[in-house]
Amino acid sequence: MDLNQNNLNDQTELKARGNWNQLKGEAKQKWGNLTDDDLDYEEGKQDEWLGRLQEKTGHAVEDLKKWFNRTF
Repeated sequence: MDLNQNNLNDQTELKARGNWNQLKGEAKQKWGNLTDDDLDYEEGKQDEWLGRLQEKTGHAVEDLKKWFNRTF
C-alpha cells in the first residue's frame, strides 16, 4: 500500500524511517553536540544540511557522507 501517496511502499518507508531514527541516535552518540534540529533533513537541502553537520562535527563532508551511508 501507499497510504500517503509518495510512491513508496509503506513497509519500505517504515523500515527506512526506522533506520533513519536509529542512525540519528547513533550520530548523536558519536557527536554529542548534535541536536534533533541538526539532524532534521529537508529534501533538496542536502548541501546546507551537510555544511551544518560539518561545522558542528569538524569532519569533512565526504567523511560524513560515508558515515551516514554505511547502513543504507
